[in-house]
Amino acid sequence: MAVTLAFLAEELGAELHGPEDLQVSGLGTLASARGDQLSFLANPRYRSQLETTGAAAVLLRADQLEHCPVAALVVSDPYMAYARVSRHFDTAPVAPPGVHPSAVVDPAARVPASASIGPNVVIEADVVIGEGVVIGANTVIGARCEIGDGCHIWPNVTIYHGVTIGPRSIIHAHCVLGADGFGFAPGADGWTKIAQVGGVRIGADVEIGAGTTVDRGAIDDTVIGNGVILDNQIQVAHNVVIGDHTAIAGKVGIAGSTRIGAQCMIGGAAGLSGHLEICDKVQILGMSLVSRSISEPGTYGSALPVDRQDRYRRNVARFRHLDELHRRVRKLERDAGE
Repeated sequence: MAVTLAFLAEELGAELHGPEDLQVSGLGTLASARGDQLSFLANPRYRSQLETTGAAAVLLRADQLEHCPVAALVVSDPYMAYARVSRHFDTAPVAPPGVHPSAVVDPAARVPASASIGPNVVIEADVVIGEGVVIGANTVIGARCEIGDGCHIWPNVTIYHGVTIGPRSIIHAHCVLGADGFGFAPGADGWTKIAQVGGVRIGADVEIGAGTTVDRGAIDDTVIGNGVILDNQIQVAHNVVIGDHTAIAGKVGIAGSTRIGAQCMIGGAAGLSGHLEICDKVQILGMSLVSRSISEPGTYGSALPVDRQDRYRRNVARFRHLDELHRRVRKLERDAGE
């Protein structure tokens, strides 16, 4: 799709520097953009690429305008502007409404004519599908699920029974929503499985990345708030609650019954123990282990950064003696005081 700079300027409320009728038909980086593509400068460190860019036009702040050799759209937040205009150039195919002949839809399910149901989809009894929903090939929607208006469920997703998904949410391929939580009671003869009788409630405008699993609640529901974004391959255990507009990067593991507040950011491969309380507006750095509740907003981290191997090994060896060293220092302090 090609759009004019005048159209984009009006949509963004941007100040246009260049021909109004100039058209752009795609997006590109400052270094690689062609003469029919739009680019952006959000980080001043890339200004040298701006000065030599081959883009048709660039989204940028006013203080970078003098360095731009091509047409410019001046905005206060170039990255946000880029996000807003990116949908005009989305290459994902548009799914036509209707039910594919190979799909299996239970007669007790409600599927509106505006929905798109792909090949080999299975929709079980008492499922309610909203208007304009897209469900990709080979996806299974379990009994009594509710999928809100405008949701997009990509191929090969498995949604167990009793899962509710709010409007405009996106679930990527190979997600599993509503599988049993890891609930077992130990006994003399081994483990006794605990029936997981809760469900999963997912809010509006949520995006869940490929391969992520969200377990159903043991008694109460597992809850993901409005506007939450989850990256790929995240584990959300039973009865976890994630507050509105929290963002979680890939490979994070969240153990059961932990509650995460609103507007939090959790870096990749972090691990959160069970039954914790994380307050609003907490940032957790990647690879961190969170074993205690966090009650004050701020940035937290625990992982050691990468270092040269020989120095890292020496530091690890010294770390093993940290408690011994602490005791010796305390003794020296007491002796000095005496």
